[in-house]
Amino acid sequence: MAKRTQISATTSPETPSLDPHLRRRVVVEAITPQVDGGQVPIKRTPAEDVTVEADIFADGHDSLAAVLLWRPQGQSQWNETPMDAVGNDRWRARFRITEMTAYEYAVEGWIDRFESWRLALSKKVGAGQDVTSELLEGGALIRDAATRARGNDKTRLTREATGLENTSTDAATRVASALADDLKTLMGRYEDRSLATRSDRAFPVMVERERARFGAWYEMFPRSAGTDPSRGATFDEAARRLPYVAAMGFDVLYLPPVHPIGRSFRKGRNNSLSPEPDDPGSPWAIGAAEGGHKAIEPGLGTLEDFDRFVREAERHGLEIALDIAFQASPDHPYVKEHPSWFRHRPDGTIKYAENPPKKYQDIYPFDFESEDWSALWQELESVIEFWASHGVTIFRVDNPHTKPFRFWQWALAEIKKTCPDAIFLSEAFTRPKIMRFLAKAGFSQSYSYFTWRNSKDELTEYFTELTQTEVREYMRPNLFANTPDILHEYLQHGGRPAFQARLVLAATLGASYGIYSGFELCENTPVKPGSEEYLDSEKYQIKPRTFDQPDSLAEMIAIINRVRHEHPALQSDRGLAFHRTDNPLLIGYSKRTEDASDIVLVIVNLDPFSMQHGWIQLPLEDWRTGPSETIEAHDVLTDETYYWRGEWNYVRLDPGVRTAHILAIRVRPPDHA
Repeated sequence: MAKRTQISATTSPETPSLDPHLRRRVVVEAITPQVDGGQVPIKRTPAEDVTVEADIFADGHDSLAAVLLWRPQGQSQWNETPMDAVGNDRWRARFRITEMTAYEYAVEGWIDRFESWRLALSKKVGAGQDVTSELLEGGALIRDAATRARGNDKTRLTREATGLENTSTDAATRVASALADDLKTLMGRYEDRSLATRSDRAFPVMVERERARFGAWYEMFPRSAGTDPSRGATFDEAARRLPYVAAMGFDVLYLPPVHPIGRSFRKGRNNSLSPEPDDPGSPWAIGAAEGGHKAIEPGLGTLEDFDRFVREAERHGLEIALDIAFQASPDHPYVKEHPSWFRHRPDGTIKYAENPPKKYQDIYPFDFESEDWSALWQELESVIEFWASHGVTIFRVDNPHTKPFRFWQWALAEIKKTCPDAIFLSEAFTRPKIMRFLAKAGFSQSYSYFTWRNSKDELTEYFTELTQTEVREYMRPNLFANTPDILHEYLQHGGRPAFQARLVLAATLGASYGIYSGFELCENTPVKPGSEEYLDSEKYQIKPRTFDQPDSLAEMIAIINRVRHEHPALQSDRGLAFHRTDNPLLIGYSKRTEDASDIVLVIVNLDPFSMQHGWIQLPLEDWRTGPSETIEAHDVLTDETYYWRGEWNYVRLDPGVRTAHILAIRVRPPDHA
């Protein structure tokens, strides 16, 4: 017979102990919001909420509890907000950003032994079973919690434990005490969380000031702000246009580059390679004998004049945004001082920019991979810091997708250390994943494909993606209706109604939007059929305008910008919902605050040539109203009020009369109908 080996019932001294963390029964996973597993911060501004959800569950049938942990980064203590179960093992809580600093958050869940005990006690009492043992168990749980309490709470818990353990008191009295809500609340303060499960990392929040989330931009070439087409205006002359821009309600005045313009290979009118002697050249051909990226074009004035212009803009409630274009003309001082910062051909000449078939002989790109790359990167970062020291804290960055991503990650982080108010707009009309990565790299806002989304289906699909998917956590679109480079065919052929429609769409679909000077005058002539370039483009010539025109959209713009400031619903990209219409040329959508205290409904005729009419379906449940209540819809554009009832309501939009409704919604109870 084989000899049996006897196994000891106890662990030998040589056997290592298991990790105590293995006793943690709660699983915490699928936390939202998060970007790339928490490697990239989500974005918020002060007074915005972060609503956090997580899947939290455990084996068996015990009750669970969970908290949302949050704090400004760098603080040692966490703030806690209890999480609520919202179904299917999903939990939710929120916290509010109150400071202009980075935040972080985490989630923690644990077995709620007291609540598990209360539920089991209730079931047994309901079934008429004896609960003597259960009451003693409850007393032990409460007495254990008392060891973690202090002061009056400790005294109260000790008294409650003694009461449950006192068998001379009738069971009904003890059960009532055990199930009291105030005891549950008190026990919640002193739960045993020694085996709680916390998310394996804290998730970061990038916090920027409100202008990163909400604002209206107006782009202006200061050299065109005078009245003499034979010469460029100075900053002092351009300052006379500030009241006009401010009166339209804009928040940001965006200037193209204001630096000295190179003379070598200078472009003439309409991008001609044969300039006239008095052609001013493109502001993006940066650098001349007078200086480079830290200098002012002499025709505009001096650095002191620029400082005065910035202060005058501020006096009118306008922030200056400055174009940052990291490229150089052949005349830039960098070319002689740091030739290694540029790419060279085999014959030793510097390579100019090309985008075949286009050639930009007036521009030299920087070589970010040169042997002297470290000095180049530091110099370019110092350019932004230089202009920040002169009162500029908003920067529109030209073609960031043609520079290394790592450069932007480093440079933007460095600038934020000394200038936390800095805001960066990424001008990258490129592939979606690259646009998104730049947003992740630290850019506050991004140009978008809005210009090329003109049909109802295109707009609905695109803005659903931007506002209702993970993208909204890190990418803020700035909807420019036009730019000096982009005159879409919709504007070329649709006339004034097309400009009105695109204005309404830009200003209400997005919390941030912009127009380029001349939009309000409906300038729509391309350089040639099929081109998106303007005829007589302001990029290559001085272009004074007569803004006091009877058909100008300036008054409409002023109304819309005022309404944007009056309605919180229009100050966020969240809360956007599209609504069904029975006419594909009518698009309807609303913006609302989370509590539905502010609702704005927008309906736009996308056909600039013909009257369109039809029915729109209203989301009564989301608006927290019913079919019997009257909806008061006040059109802020015309000061007319409509009274609707029920889901489906009729609209008619004639481009000759009105192109769109912007309706402030108020629900009236039935007794006021």
